[in-house]
Amino acid sequence: MTTVRAAWNRRVGITLVLGFSSGLPLALSGSTLQAWMATLHVNVETIGIFSLVGLPYSLKFLWAPFMDRYVPPFFGRRRGWILLAQLALAALLVAMAFTDPALHVWRMGILAFGLAFASASQDIVYNAYFTDILRPAERGLGAAVQAGGYRLAMIVAGAIVLILSDRIGWRDSYLLMALVMVLAIIPSILGPEPEHPAAPPRTLAEAVVTPILDFVARRGMLWLLLLVVLYKFGNWFSGLLTNAFLIEGLHFTATDVGVVNKGFGLAATIVGVFLGGVLMTRLRLFRAMLYFGVLQVVSIFAFLALSLIGHSYAGLVVAVGVENLAWGMGTAAFIAYLMALCDHRYTAFQFALLSALDSISRVILGPPAGYVAQHWGWSAVFVVSALLGIPGLVLLVALRHRIAEVEFRHTPATA
Repeated sequence: MTTVRAAWNRRVGITLVLGFSSGLPLALSGSTLQAWMATLHVNVETIGIFSLVGLPYSLKFLWAPFMDRYVPPFFGRRRGWILLAQLALAALLVAMAFTDPALHVWRMGILAFGLAFASASQDIVYNAYFTDILRPAERGLGAAVQAGGYRLAMIVAGAIVLILSDRIGWRDSYLLMALVMVLAIIPSILGPEPEHPAAPPRTLAEAVVTPILDFVARRGMLWLLLLVVLYKFGNWFSGLLTNAFLIEGLHFTATDVGVVNKGFGLAATIVGVFLGGVLMTRLRLFRAMLYFGVLQVVSIFAFLALSLIGHSYAGLVVAVGVENLAWGMGTAAFIAYLMALCDHRYTAFQFALLSALDSISRVILGPPAGYVAQHWGWSAVFVVSALLGIPGLVLLVALRHRIAEVEFRHTPATA
C-alpha cells in the first residue's frame, strides 16, 4: 500500500475524472439514444442506421495529427483541446435534449454524429494528455484509474440514464448529463501540464509523416506493433460472441445476461483494472503484461467449463467474474504498453494509430468465430480462443528486452 500511496498523485488523480468525461458520451450517442428512440416507436430500420454515428470512434486517427500540430491559445496543447471538446459535448447534449428523435430524426442524427465526433476528438487528446503527464512508474495505475472512470461513466450514461428517463423524462436526463459534462471541465482547467512538454510539429505534414517514420525507424518496431494486435487476440475471438453463446447456446434469458454479463461483468472489469494498476506499481511492464496475459488466456477455460457444464447460474457468475477480472488486469498493462510506445511529440496521432491497430482484432475475428461456433460447437470456440492467445505470449517473451527498453525510452523531448 505504501507504493500505491506514493504513486497516487495529482497526475494520476486527474485521469479518473477525465476517464469519466471520456466514457460519458459513448452511450448517449449510441445505445442510450437507441433506447430513447425505441420508447417513441421509431422505425427499427432507422434505429439501425443510427449505429453509423459511431464511425468517428474508428476513424479518429484521421484528424489526430491536426490536434498534435495546432495549439489552442489557452491551457496548453492538450488541456486546451480537451476543454474545447468538453464544451462542444455539453452544448450538443443540450441540443439533443431539446430535439424529439421521432419528429426530427435527421436533426437528431446530425447532433448524435457531432456528439460522437466531439467525443472521439476528446479521446484523441485525452489519451495523449495522460500519456504525456504520467511517469513510467505511474502508467499502470493511471491506466487503471482511467479505465475505471471510463466504465463508471458507461454505467451512468447507460443504466442510470435509462432509470432516470422513466422518472424525469429523456429531456431532463440528457440535460443532467450536459451538466455533468460541464462539471468535468473544472478538473481539465486545474490539471497539471507535462513535466517535460514536447514542442509541437512545425507543419501539418510533419505531424502526419514524421510519427509514422518514427515508428518505422525504431529497431524491432514491426514486432512491437504486432504485439499490439496479438496481446488480446485470443480473448477477442470468443468475447465477441459471449452474448450469443449465453443466450443461444445455454438459453439464459436476456435479463440474466444483462445482470450478470453486463452488470456484474462490468464491475469485475473495474476491479480488475484497479487491481492490475495497483500491482503494476510494483511490477515492470514486461512482467505485468506476461502475468496478466497468462491470466487472460487461462480465464477462457472458465467459459470452456461453462460450455461443458451447461445452463448453470453459479457457473455463469464464476465464468463472467474470472474472465472480466483477468481482462481488466490485462487492459491496465496493455494501455501502459501503448503509452510506452508513443513519442511525446506525436502522442495524439501515434496513440490513435495504435488504438486503431488494436481494433483490427474486433473487426476480423467475428466471422471466423461464428463459423467455428456453427460448425464445431461452442466448446471449440473457447479451445480455439485459448490457442489464439498463445502466439501473443510467445512474442511477448521474445520481446522482453525491447519492452524494457521502450518502457524507459528517452524521447528527444525528455532527454
